[in-house]
Amino acid sequence: MDPTPILKTTSVSVSSVFTVKDLFFLLVSWISSGAMIFGGAVPYIPQYRDIKKTDNADGFSTHVCLVLTVANILRVMFWFGRRFETPLLLQSFIMIITMMVMLNLCIKVKNKAKDGHQQKQRNFTDFDLNYFWKWTNFEDYAQALGCFVIFIGYSTYILQNVSIYVETLGFLAVFVEAMLGMPQFLKNYQNKSTVGMSIQMVCMWTSGDIFKTVYFILKSAPLQFSICGALQVCVDISILVQVWWYKKLAADKGGTKVKKSNYI
Repeated sequence: MDPTPILKTTSVSVSSVFTVKDLFFLLVSWISSGAMIFGGAVPYIPQYRDIKKTDNADGFSTHVCLVLTVANILRVMFWFGRRFETPLLLQSFIMIITMMVMLNLCIKVKNKAKDGHQQKQRNFTDFDLNYFWKWTNFEDYAQALGCFVIFIGYSTYILQNVSIYVETLGFLAVFVEAMLGMPQFLKNYQNKSTVGMSIQMVCMWTSGDIFKTVYFILKSAPLQFSICGALQVCVDISILVQVWWYKKLAADKGGTKVKKSNYI
């Protein structure tokens, strides 16, 4: 009996099994990469819709836009000195666009609320530190960020082969983003309350940061990414612990009214 047909059949079966397996892992890789690219922007969709619906941006701080935009600009510059996963680079561009959309909406809503009220124009070119990031028009914010991009871009171009500069740039990029939740944590501690804070937002932050940190580890991203990702998860969890703790204190006091904590 000729064994050739049997060998061919076995070869084809094994090949098919490996092909299906490869396709499965490829699909998982695409999904995880897509989640990494767009996942960071998802938590801001409910916030955008809420501001749009209520014409009130008081519950959202434009400093969030500042922190995340600066962090992602630094990350893009870090890429020129040390290449990392393309999805992480694309995520930075998506986050910068998202923050610009949020910032533009907040400024429009705040200016609309002040229609009919005489107010002094605050411009970036005034160079008044007392009104930094409190300017009247979106163009002023764009000018400030443009100046920052030119400065950090030129510095990176000159020093892209200097290891200590590149590694510091990468650390600052993820460390600034990791510290995003700290103002909220300190505000909650000061007021001994989490009333007025978006718990849904923090939960989405936490789940996204856990996924992001695991992704960094599995994809062997630069060490700065993994360390600061873990730090970001710790900050998120600390805020969630505050929610539980201050609710418990309020219950122990018999529902005594607590001071309101504005979301930052």
